[in-house]
Amino acid sequence: MGYEVAVADVAARPTAVVAVTTTWQEFPTLWRQLLDEVWACLRANGITRGCRNVMLYLDDQPRVEVGVELLRPCPLTGRVAPSTLPAGQAAVTVHRGPYAELGSAHRAVLDWCAAQGRRPAGPRWEVYGPHRDDPGETWTEVYYLLA
Repeated sequence: MGYEVAVADVAARPTAVVAVTTTWQEFPTLWRQLLDEVWACLRANGITRGCRNVMLYLDDQPRVEVGVELLRPCPLTGRVAPSTLPAGQAAVTVHRGPYAELGSAHRAVLDWCAAQGRRPAGPRWEVYGPHRDDPGETWTEVYYLLA
């Protein structure tokens, strides 16, 4: 898939997340549990849809925040805490297709940064479109905050 990468000025967006420090080996089996924890909290407060899933990677360790864009305030309980997606100038692309191929979108952004002489600042995140049963109909926005 060819990726179009653009620079966008992005505003901070409020989120509800579970933040953890993990390993890349552990993360593929951990993220679903973290996201389920956030959605259980939201459902307990009457929110059943309309919040896009997000994953914020703060560094390469990885320290991650898994959750949702929080469009309206609600009480957060347990490990679910308020946070925000970063604000600033970001390199962004859209991945269309199966999540298993999402790494190619990240590679496209990093290749673009290298070609343009732009340096990622560290934080990067994914914002997921609505769930679709057909993986070919899914889309995910990929952002890299720029230095």
